[in-house]
Amino acid sequence: MNVIQAVKMYITKMTEESGPGMKVILMDKDTTSIVSMVFSQSEILQKEVYLFERIDSHAKWDNMKHMKCIVFLRPTSENIALLSRELRCPKYGVYFIYFSNVVSKADIKTLAECDEQEAVREVQEVFADYLAVDRHLFSFNIVGCLHGRNWNQQHLQRCSQGLLALLLSLKRRPVIRYEAGSEACSRLAERVKELMRREAVLMDNNIPFNGDLPPPQLLILDRRDDPVTPLLTQWTYQAMVHELLTINNNRVSLADVPDVPKDFREVVLAPEQDEFYAKNLYSNFGEIGQTIKSLMDEFQKKAKSHQKVESIADMKNFVETYPLFKKMSGTVTKHVTVVGELSARVAARQLLRVSELEQELVCQADHAGHLARLKALVGSENIRAEELWRLVALYALRYERHAANALPALVEALAERPGRQDAARAAVLALEYGGAHARQSDLFGLQDAAKITKRLFKGLSGVENIYTQHTPLLKDTLEDLIKGKLRENLYPIVGGEDLCSGRRPQDIIVFIVGGTTYEESFCVHQINQAYPGVRVVLGGTTIHNSASFMEEIKHAMQGVHRTHTRHIRNI
Repeated sequence: MNVIQAVKMYITKMTEESGPGMKVILMDKDTTSIVSMVFSQSEILQKEVYLFERIDSHAKWDNMKHMKCIVFLRPTSENIALLSRELRCPKYGVYFIYFSNVVSKADIKTLAECDEQEAVREVQEVFADYLAVDRHLFSFNIVGCLHGRNWNQQHLQRCSQGLLALLLSLKRRPVIRYEAGSEACSRLAERVKELMRREAVLMDNNIPFNGDLPPPQLLILDRRDDPVTPLLTQWTYQAMVHELLTINNNRVSLADVPDVPKDFREVVLAPEQDEFYAKNLYSNFGEIGQTIKSLMDEFQKKAKSHQKVESIADMKNFVETYPLFKKMSGTVTKHVTVVGELSARVAARQLLRVSELEQELVCQADHAGHLARLKALVGSENIRAEELWRLVALYALRYERHAANALPALVEALAERPGRQDAARAAVLALEYGGAHARQSDLFGLQDAAKITKRLFKGLSGVENIYTQHTPLLKDTLEDLIKGKLRENLYPIVGGEDLCSGRRPQDIIVFIVGGTTYEESFCVHQINQAYPGVRVVLGGTTIHNSASFMEEIKHAMQGVHRTHTRHIRNI
């Protein structure tokens, strides 16, 4: 079962167990997002849910005793207090209560005492406590989970509880491994293990033992180990949309796009609800242009056939096919609008020129050449500050220990330009956040002989596409894990459990503290295709584009002692 199927199963169960009749669903901010990620409003309406209410809403409604209320909430103290208030003066006839995670006996007792009118029919735990973004991808929508190297305690609790729910929903009982050099990964790994021990009976009742298969592995990684991937311009459809337009809970705002049709100021891009999008998530920008043209040609053919309504048979055919035609019309308009805006932004921001240098910075070694080209871009009036901070950050990370490192001069040149001081600060903060002192992996392949040889051959053979040379560090990590080569001293097991050496894992859950990316999601998709029998699920505190990654870095570096302050002394 994949993550979308797991969440859908729980929500379907809620709507079916309440029986036939008109229903309202009462949710909080988090569960509203959880439901909207996997079901469209029209799909929920088909399940006789006609009203969507927020538990924290102060809207005054008349009593609606004719309606059944499905309550779907996270088991937080705030939600228990709000639900207690609701049950003291119930607006609806009966209540079916579902919590998205484990709820305490004390909270159940509190609710029972408030239910004086005996309106509650069910109280259950379902384990849909994460955002199912794609079949192999989940998130908790948390930007800024760390301060320095330490967790924000509220975010630590949210992530550990969410991971427990994920394990229960996917029916996985994993050994937990974590990045040894990361205090944040160690803390989260220990907390998840502690929750698994505390809920041992629940785990035993929900997850069957299978001694014939190697145990699943939950691998917890730190974003600092690969600060490069979120900084790069993206060229596959889903990742491009997120980088240039931002995807927020499967929704993309086009409100600031000139002359956008009124109905398309916000569009939904969800693989489960949009066949064209699902087929083209990982198509590169060139392929998308061709595919959009084919889609438009097909649509125009159908439009012409609809114009020809001359007989009763034509009318009947038109009525039968019109809903599909209208749906196709919406799909064409939506994707033509999105791709048109992507194309306009690529041109306006000179992203082909920017991306070529980004890719060469992270994949090739040519300090003098890279520095000369970077200085030219920093001096250009036509390149935005948002692109320049990423380029200077990539230079800072790539050539941190180079004898001729020119970061101070680049930072100074960037800071001298009006409106670019923030970009200069951000570039230095990226080095503070993910420099060599913060990483345990050989990110640029500078120490490992095999990686140096691999890079050399890649350079000699040329590349198929200069804009997609980079592969995330996650790819090497996962391939080592699948082949049983991931070193236990670098990725130890919580509690020192036996790994069953020689038995390669088939089920892998990777969670990245500090956020994952759509490029890494594509990488996991490719690994799932390349290794039959292996199932990898990827998650993160959030899914970054470069703008949200800058926010992540700023949060993490607040109040932290900085070793590179000489670069920002005068900024």
